[in-house]
Order: sequence, then C-alpha cells, then structure tokens
Amino acid sequence: MYIGVDCGTQSTKVVVVDVERGRILGEASRAHRLDEGVDGRREQAPAEWLAAFKGAFLEAIERADIDARAVRAIGVSGQQHGMVALDADGVPVYPAKLWCDTETSAENAALVERLGGEVGCLDKLGLVLQTGYTASKIAWLRAHHPDAYRRIATLLLPHDYLNFWLTGERVTEAGDASGTGYFDTRARAWQPEVFGLIAPELDPDRVLPRLLEPREPAGTVRARIARELGLGDGVVVASGGGDNMLGAIGTGNITNGLVTLSLGTSGTVCAYSPTPVVCDSAMVANFCASHGGWLPLICTMNVTSATTRVRELFGLDIAGFSERVASAPIGAEGVTCLPFFNGERVPMLPGASGDFSGLTSPNMTQANLCRAVMEGATFGLRYGLELLGDLTAGARQVRLSGGGAKSPVWRQMVADITGIEVICPEITDAAALGAALQAAWCEQRDQDTTLEELCRRLVQLDAGSLAEPDARRVDDFEVVYQRYRRLLRERHGVT
Repeated sequence: MYIGVDCGTQSTKVVVVDVERGRILGEASRAHRLDEGVDGRREQAPAEWLAAFKGAFLEAIERADIDARAVRAIGVSGQQHGMVALDADGVPVYPAKLWCDTETSAENAALVERLGGEVGCLDKLGLVLQTGYTASKIAWLRAHHPDAYRRIATLLLPHDYLNFWLTGERVTEAGDASGTGYFDTRARAWQPEVFGLIAPELDPDRVLPRLLEPREPAGTVRARIARELGLGDGVVVASGGGDNMLGAIGTGNITNGLVTLSLGTSGTVCAYSPTPVVCDSAMVANFCASHGGWLPLICTMNVTSATTRVRELFGLDIAGFSERVASAPIGAEGVTCLPFFNGERVPMLPGASGDFSGLTSPNMTQANLCRAVMEGATFGLRYGLELLGDLTAGARQVRLSGGGAKSPVWRQMVADITGIEVICPEITDAAALGAALQAAWCEQRDQDTTLEELCRRLVQLDAGSLAEPDARRVDDFEVVYQRYRRLLRERHGVT
C-alpha cells in the first residue's frame, strides 16, 4: 500500500493506493483555517497541516480497512511557494505565508528591479519573479519582522515541512524549489547570488534544504511518528513535490503532447517539456518537473476560491450554484466578471480586486452573477493557455483536475471556451494520486518499475466526464471572451 498526501490551501487530503490492483482503497481530508488581511496577507499555521494530515491519514486507513503496517511508502504534495521559516529547534519563527499572499508585492517589484528586470531574472533564474514566490516573502519578513528573520535556521516549502516532520530531514526537490525565486530552473540548482540579494545575512549552505533527485527518498518515517500513525518500521518517504508537479503525474502528463488544467483554489495550465523553455511571456513559469524534465505552466489565483465566494454570498450549496450557472445564458446577459479577489498572477496584477461589469436592473440576478464568475475564472485560464504558445498549440485533449472538475457544467464550459476536448481522470484529486504514484516509484527504485507503467496502471480516464466542444457554443463564447479581454484592457491596461 502507498499513501498520497496533498497539503493544499483549503485542506489536506490523504489517499491509500493499492498499486498492484490499481485501486484507491480509501481517502479522507481535513480542512485548514486561512488567516487573511485586507493588505493581501494570507497565512496559515504549519501546525494545522500536521493536525490535518494525522486526522486524514487515520480516517483514510480506516476507510481502506487495512492495517497501517501494510504501508510501504508515503509521497507528499504541497501548495507551492509558501514560506516556512524554522528556528534551530525546527519551530516556525512566523506563520507560513502562502502562494496567494500578495502583501509582499512591493518587495517583489524591488527584487525584480535589483536583478535587472525581466531580462536579468531570466538570465539568472530561467523565469521571472512574481508576487507569491517565496523570495519576496523572505525579503518582507526581513523588513517587517527582523527579530523573526534573525532566528531563521532553515527555509522550507510546505511539502518540505511535512517531509521534515515525517523524517527529520531538511530536503527538497527541483520541482517545488523552482517556485522559490532563488533557484536556477535550467541548471536545477540553488542560485546563491540571487539568494544573497534577498537575505544577505543568511548562509544559503546552512539554511537551504538539500536537493534530492526525483527518485531519491527524503528518508524514512521517524520511529515516534510511525508509532503515532500505526506504521511499521522503515516506511519510505518520497521526495514529493509541489501540487502542480504531482498533479501532472496524477493526470499522466509526464511526456510530450498532453495538457493538464486544474480547477482548484487556484488554476493552472501546464504541459511537459524534456528541455527548459523560455516563452515570450514572463508570466509563463519554466518550472522543473518532479519526475525529471520541465513543466512550463501558468497559474491564476482565482478559480474555485472565486466561485466559492459568490456561492456562499448567496447561501447556495454546490448543486444549487451549478443550477444557477446552467440556467443563465452564455455571457450572463452582459455581466462580465474579473474575479481577482486575491489579486492576480496571470495577468500580472497582484494589487487587483474583483470586478463585476455590465450590471443593469434586469440582468442583476443570482444566475447571471454565478455564471459570470465561473466564466471569468475560465477565461483567465484560456488567457494563460494562449500564453503557453507552441507547447499547447494543436492540443487535442485537456485533462482536468481539481474540485471544479467534478462539475459537468464547468467541464463543458472549459471545452467550449478552449475549443478542446476535456476529460477527467477517474481520480480528480490528481496531486494526491500523483504523490502516491511517486511514492511507489521511489520505493521500487531498485526494480524495473517505471513511472510510465505506474501511470498506465492507476491514471484511468473517466469516459463519463468527456466534454466535447460544441461549434455553436464555441462561437458564442468567443464573443464573450473578447468582451472579457476588452474589460481587462479598460480596467488594467492588459492587452
């Protein structure tokens, strides 16, 4: 048995996978609390991740109806970019600042300027720093909480922190490290010169975790944690990775020719590349993949986080929200939403706010507002898909993951807005599945098992989720998408 963990923004999920029989035996999740501020602050206490992991793990094992001692390895996926700064005793010196935190936008702009603008960033890092990456969070802590900053002994990412708790080892891997802003994504190595600009008082050799190869284990579960979870001795903990990288594995997107699109709290579009990629747009991140190679991607910050805000505003459950969306016409009778409630990364608008435009007395209905926010979130993903250029041009299929992928209405909307066939894996929580697959791949590293073989065995497509683009709706959505683009130009100057 293999365990896959996905520590996301809203919850930690755990799946129990029987690799031999190609089955998920049990799964469970526990929610996290998000601390927010009007200045863009979005933080979490790492202790909540540990409590959520333990609760979800024990429930998933119970649902699987197995003895936890049958578990051979654990893989951990985590939300990217989060700053987990620890003191010499391994205790956080400050709450974890998350990927969606935009409080550090001024620090990010200053760092980009010091690195020589976009050209300098690309030269030193292979990508352009964006608000939300770990780099500006460290600079912010240095400027605003110097006492906490001075106590830093280790800098980890969320998935690294869970691995550290499990094994006692301070390690990371190239996929998640790509989103720190002080990692050279082409050389797959830390960039000490850039780190020195961000945190001149900190020694990178001391505070940065050791880099692992994709199939190299982080370690084994410590005896005390193993007893707490009911595990046997010597349970392997895989290198793990960022949620986007493990989500790519969980959708089988590990070779050329596939596109993965996630409808999660945030939204991502990514495609595998065997070589580093530098696209025309600075918004495309040339991240490394967690199984080797590269995973160029774009990330929007407002997907189910945006639809949830509107849904809860009207007191609707998910079924009721979907009914409202389905009952409104394409284009929501003239209502357009720029759903930038958390600021936005693609397009690069960290200080932006949400915007409903075109409201009139007749069209200001629950149905139109619900539809407009879902359309706006999806238009943002199409905008990002276009930025990927040749990597996704001519794509014949999009593999959809994330909570929003469970909605037939949303699946059809994605197909009609992109003009591409959409299908979901049977397990839409792709990051947790990808973590379990990576755990099996790591634990079986002395055997002939390949990751491709594991993906063929476990990544099954759900034929019932297939959504084909409808030519008439594609044309109708094109008109509405251009209206969205005009509003972007008018409000934010984005072309």
